[in-house]
Amino acid sequence: MGRRWSDGRGRLIVHGSPPVTVPLELAASYRARTKGLLGRDSLSGAILLSPANSVHTFRMRIPIDVAYLDRHLRVLTVVTMPPGRLGLPRLRSRHVLESAAGAMAGWGLRAGVRVEVET
Repeated sequence: MGRRWSDGRGRLIVHGSPPVTVPLELAASYRARTKGLLGRDSLSGAILLSPANSVHTFRMRIPIDVAYLDRHLRVLTVVTMPPGRLGLPRLRSRHVLESAAGAMAGWGLRAGVRVEVET
């Protein structure tokens, strides 16, 4: 069930009651994944890094929420990372979702929740 996306924009749908739709940036190329959120002061929505199983917050200006997703787009875990940290790799993770700190809780995003990506 390998997913191949291109860099660009889309929507993230968090399946819950009710479903939540969030603006999404897709970072699928090496260059886009490497840049990620570096140098930004804020983020409207979320950014999906794919493929990825770990992230860091070196040179970031803001704390972020990080959700590790498996190949079926089910959330494995959600952590909040302050700037200057190195996240541990998650072996089953195939994609990483990043947003402003605290945003994911507001969307109902937690371990076990499934998300969908619309491009």
